[in-house]
Amino acid sequence: MVSLDHISFPAYLGVDVGGTTIKIGIVDNSGRSFAHGKIDTNHERGPEDGVRRIIELAEGLLAESGLNWEQIRAIGLGTPGTMDVKQGMLLHMPNMSGWDHFPIRSYLADQTDKPVAFLNDANAAAYGEYWVGRGQECDSLVMFTLGTGVGGGIIIQDITLDGAHSHGSELGHITIDSSADARQCPCGQFGHLEAYVSATSVAKRTQEQLDEGEESSLQTTWSEQGMVSSLDVATHAEQGDEFANRMIRETGHYLAIGITSVLHMIDPDIVVLGGAMNFGGHQTRAGQAFLEAIHQRIRELTFPVLAENTIIDFATLGSDSGIIGAAGVARKQFGKIETL
Repeated sequence: MVSLDHISFPAYLGVDVGGTTIKIGIVDNSGRSFAHGKIDTNHERGPEDGVRRIIELAEGLLAESGLNWEQIRAIGLGTPGTMDVKQGMLLHMPNMSGWDHFPIRSYLADQTDKPVAFLNDANAAAYGEYWVGRGQECDSLVMFTLGTGVGGGIIIQDITLDGAHSHGSELGHITIDSSADARQCPCGQFGHLEAYVSATSVAKRTQEQLDEGEESSLQTTWSEQGMVSSLDVATHAEQGDEFANRMIRETGHYLAIGITSVLHMIDPDIVVLGGAMNFGGHQTRAGQAFLEAIHQRIRELTFPVLAENTIIDFATLGSDSGIIGAAGVARKQFGKIETL
């Protein structure tokens, strides 16, 4: 049981829905996540069942913490896919069949009798980094989430950029290549950033070059497993494989093109890189080389004042950023400072 003496009330529930896993955390008024858990999404069982199990897990976390629902001011809910933020509606959920056109905000609010802040999952992660993470000293932040796909979040002076049609901050779909042979994005269009810098695309680009006979220690992995992952690329880069290191630098250069577009449109204080595909971040030579490749290309592409003054760095909250950020947006929308 958590010591209530160290909790800054009111508290909030942050929910981060993913195609495979749903993560939930109780977050206090200062942004500290002090109780969290996760469940399998089991999307085939439908959204009503998903909400029921979210509530069950939340009740278990409350009991473990010695809290009750009255001490939860509001719920923050981040989801993937396309949505209508104003209506609280899921629109199209590519990896969650049966969840399309579901009024998830009102359903969760009715089942818990709590107000619910609803937002895109990448914007939730960005708000977490803005509130208590790498960007907490900044007035504006852009976040690229690098994983199976590429998501994005933009926060300007405490406001999440959702857009007029709830499609703002879709940074993975910035066009970085308009040539006739541009790579195809999973959305169906060509030349989007996601087609070049997601973990999926890094694996595809690597496999294509190995198939063409590129010399690398990754050839053994490619021949034995019939596939190569972005994690394999990072591992072999750490072991000194030049081709793997070249693929990481190339990925950094592609990402820098997308970042450049955002810098020239928004001029943020900081750009943070989140998600699982960071080649080890600051803890590895591969991650450091990735970041340096981004900085190098940014210096070549942007106005000098932006290249010199914009912070570009890895995110710090890890997998907690989504639940903390969702709770933070709930705090912004529904919270008051007085102690319960």
